[in-house]
Amino acid sequence: MARPAAIPWTGREDADRLLAEDPFALLVGFVLDQQVTVQHAFTGPFVLRERLGHLDPSEVASMNPAEFEQVVSERPALHRFPGAMAKRIQALAGVVHERYDGQAARLWEEAADGADLVRRLRELPGFGPLKAGSMATLLHRRYDLALDGLAELLPEGPNLGQVDSAEALAAYQADKRAQKRAAREARTPTP
Repeated sequence: MARPAAIPWTGREDADRLLAEDPFALLVGFVLDQQVTVQHAFTGPFVLRERLGHLDPSEVASMNPAEFEQVVSERPALHRFPGAMAKRIQALAGVVHERYDGQAARLWEEAADGADLVRRLRELPGFGPLKAGSMATLLHRRYDLALDGLAELLPEGPNLGQVDSAEALAAYQADKRAQKRAAREARTPTP
């Protein structure tokens, strides 16, 4: 399976390389990708590794929850809701530790087919259909993951997994803002 040199979502070369090199970092970024910018969410794993000195899922899972929350909350906080995200990251680490022996890449490397991959992704804390679809798209397009039936399960519309450059990220974010604006306007009654 191929691996890109970087995932260009943070604007920082070191953080982008970490996302490509460390499967658990990539999963943590997806967990944090909620109500913050893509750049902030996916820089989070790099900052977390700096603060902890590692990104070992088994060690993260076994940390005292209050201490781990302090690490996530330290300014600048990894997320605007650090307490909730600390719990979610530790829950994710627990799943990776218990089901995949602390090896996050086993989640996709050992998937039987596309449906199994999507099921495994959906079982992760913080992964709904959109994140699972984006992650599956990323694995298919950038990591050359070829599983039976995977291509048919990928989302049809634009998603983060398709973003492969800073320019593509800017276009993706502009499209998301336009969609949110249109949705707000559709909900707002006209006088």
